[in-house]
Amino acid sequence: MDSLTLVPLATHALPAWVPGAAVLVALAVDRWWGEPRERWHPVVWMGTCLGWLGRRVQSVTRQHSETARDYKAFWLGTSAWFAGAALVLIAAWGLQLGLAWALAAALGQGGWLHFGGPVLAMLLLGLLLKPLLAWALLRSEVLAVEHALSATDGGSLVRGRERLRWLVSRDVAGLSETQVRESAIETLAENLNDSVVAPIFWFVLLGLPGAALFRFANTADAMWGYPGIYQGHNWAWAGKWAARADDVLGWLPARLTALLLALVAGGLSLAQLRSEARRTASPNSGWPMAAMALALNVRLGKPGGYVLHAGARTPLVQDMNRAVIYASKALLALVLIAQAAPVLIAFLGRA
Repeated sequence: MDSLTLVPLATHALPAWVPGAAVLVALAVDRWWGEPRERWHPVVWMGTCLGWLGRRVQSVTRQHSETARDYKAFWLGTSAWFAGAALVLIAAWGLQLGLAWALAAALGQGGWLHFGGPVLAMLLLGLLLKPLLAWALLRSEVLAVEHALSATDGGSLVRGRERLRWLVSRDVAGLSETQVRESAIETLAENLNDSVVAPIFWFVLLGLPGAALFRFANTADAMWGYPGIYQGHNWAWAGKWAARADDVLGWLPARLTALLLALVAGGLSLAQLRSEARRTASPNSGWPMAAMALALNVRLGKPGGYVLHAGARTPLVQDMNRAVIYASKALLALVLIAQAAPVLIAFLGRA
């Protein structure tokens, strides 16, 4: 049995080829069946849990000041984050461990179970991974913004803004057509990391618990990680830990996403990529956005915020499709890496 297993912290007692194959299963399910219904979606459950916890945190938060130190809100927000994270980790680890025990029993039975057990584990693990990543939905929503802007059946700026509103938290009312397109491309690049690359990265490294923890942290950041007042609540201190935790867990995947985009685009200067990535306030999101701007050779920016690749032209209709193509190729490169990485981890674990 030892010759078949991975490092215990990764996918406990599963054959080394199973995690990479499970990624393929997850992406296939994502491609053909899309997202689960909301009542069965674990990320929706995370959001519901965070909403309930957030309301409790906000009941003690100082709402009148964004600058005054509110340590009570900070520690309560931090404690609430850890409580939610513990629930997510226990559930994910329990599911993965159950698969490992079932597989061990199947291998011990001999016969067809000896060969069919790992395949069944691969399929089940892929099904469990799927809700933690969302490539097909991201791709379709980004392309829907461009269709709303430029469709021959009556595309318009108003329709483009409304469609973009589904994807971003920023105010879209005053955006021009160019700014709507820029925002959609930026969202594609940023969420290529948050919704696809990072979950797969942590899954390969730490199994289902790793992917689930990242999605919890990323969801918490989206709901709590604001530097001040958002939707009538003060998150300056209450959401500080959630924002920092997401920064830490997303640090390596964001740079991996940027490098994958640079690889598939070809000819990108890593020095220029690093310089452009630092123009945003976020320590992570600037990397995939800067890589996409350089790959397309277009200017991307947020009104009143940053400008990436400022000397380039503004994005045109065809650049949205090019951006999706680059993102798809980056994902393909990641999938190839995901097939080899678990085997390498298993080898190093036995060395």
